[in-house]
Amino acid sequence: MSIVTVQLGQCGNQIGFEVFDALFRDSHCSQGLCSKRENEAYQASCKERFFREEENGVPVARAVLVDMEPKVINQTLSKAAQSGRWKYGQHTSFCQKQGSGNNWAYGYSVHGPKHEESIMNLIQTEVEKCDSLSGFFILMSMAGGTGSGLGAFITQKLQDQYSSSLKTNQIIWPYGTGEVIVQNYNSILTLSHLYRSSDALLIHENDAIHKICAKRMNIKQISFRDLNRVLAHQLGSVLQPVYSEDSSSHYRRNPLGDLMEHLVPHPEFKMLGVRNIPQMSAESLAYNTFTWAGLLKHLRQMLISSAKMEEVMSTILMRILERTRAESQGLQMEEGGDRIAPEGSAVELGYRLAGAAPLSGLPPIGKASAHKDPHFNTSLANLVILRGKEVHGADVDALPPSSLWSRVDLLTAILSGRLRSILFLSSSLTTGFKDPALYTSWLEPVDAFSVWKTQRAFDKYEKSAALVSNSQLLVKPLDMIVGKAWNMFSSKAYIHQYTKFGMEEEDFLDSFTLLEQVVASYGSL
Repeated sequence: MSIVTVQLGQCGNQIGFEVFDALFRDSHCSQGLCSKRENEAYQASCKERFFREEENGVPVARAVLVDMEPKVINQTLSKAAQSGRWKYGQHTSFCQKQGSGNNWAYGYSVHGPKHEESIMNLIQTEVEKCDSLSGFFILMSMAGGTGSGLGAFITQKLQDQYSSSLKTNQIIWPYGTGEVIVQNYNSILTLSHLYRSSDALLIHENDAIHKICAKRMNIKQISFRDLNRVLAHQLGSVLQPVYSEDSSSHYRRNPLGDLMEHLVPHPEFKMLGVRNIPQMSAESLAYNTFTWAGLLKHLRQMLISSAKMEEVMSTILMRILERTRAESQGLQMEEGGDRIAPEGSAVELGYRLAGAAPLSGLPPIGKASAHKDPHFNTSLANLVILRGKEVHGADVDALPPSSLWSRVDLLTAILSGRLRSILFLSSSLTTGFKDPALYTSWLEPVDAFSVWKTQRAFDKYEKSAALVSNSQLLVKPLDMIVGKAWNMFSSKAYIHQYTKFGMEEEDFLDSFTLLEQVVASYGSL
């Protein structure tokens, strides 16, 4: 089944190019580490999902490009054509001469209704070229005007016109330090409208991707293209073909439907986050080897601690030293909201990690309280996707010995302020990703966790693992952005920039109400 991608605004179009380029490059990679027959099946499945062929045999992306300014679309079309590997269709783009000025209301209330017919006709033409439609993959930012405002409008129209087809929005969360003065308004309006019309929101935070570029990819001068390539890698690791659970010879044919089935058990919970390991520069990769047990251990560690990227052990140890130095100066630290007495300091933690006596005032490993820590990252659903050599020997239930786990997890806990959560989980480490403590009480782990595998390696990695999670991971950033928007709204800052294009204050209040309910629902897990 095929996916029609809709690229909206500057951000959506730049990411879209990198995604298609990564998908094509991976599917035609000569280092798939699998048989020729399996590689051909993988290529055919990828092509069916994302590309179609014209008469000259050049793959054409199943995509529609939309922006209110021509510059980025022209650059995107040109780069794809110059690659010589694949291209966009001749009549699959729509652009105008005037942008949206980073104003959500202008994109939604002006550009949307004015250009609805032209854009929807382009999408319909692309849909008609699919033998079987899995759904729509919509790439957009939520901080600007075209991607966010027009993107929310087009998603609503797709819901109206293709109600039985799935809509997944890939959203770029803005930098916390600010890209646009009204980005918080644009963000809450985008999220609230998409929550009504989209089936799932696949969210990437710019801050987290930037950190991966700096810490894992060792990029000194980070550009938007660097960010987009990391994003494309993460999306490709999720969207590329993978075997069904009950078959190791047939690839899944309904990619978006399968993701929704496993990750969105209730329409009130549709925010998905992606983690992918390993991700590193080609120079670093040459000096690293990976095991499935090690990758799964780190992936679970990231899930527990709400980490957006794999931490380097030397960094963790450095932070312990900094914590020890602070305590040696008589400072008290807080962990999970509780005061830690001197006997619970990093100095004693060091002894414990070395195998010494347990921390005073805390339960011994394996005997933590059965009550879930209020700061623990609770999940509704988790999907692990494994790709690469000897993947069928990877066991998500057989994790490393608890003695090693406790040391690694405790180190991670220090960074995230969730020490007590780790102590609690350490009592049942052998259950891996099916640990009931990871999930909300109204879902059984057997229903909340899935694993997909394929022997075919992804990109340049001999072994790689991705985790798509529907959890409390995004509650804190959502709560923060709603709070910032409310502070502006309560002082009536910039409201006139929106009301002059037909919006009312009531529209803002509706958005605040809906997102506060989302925060409350995820918080109650």
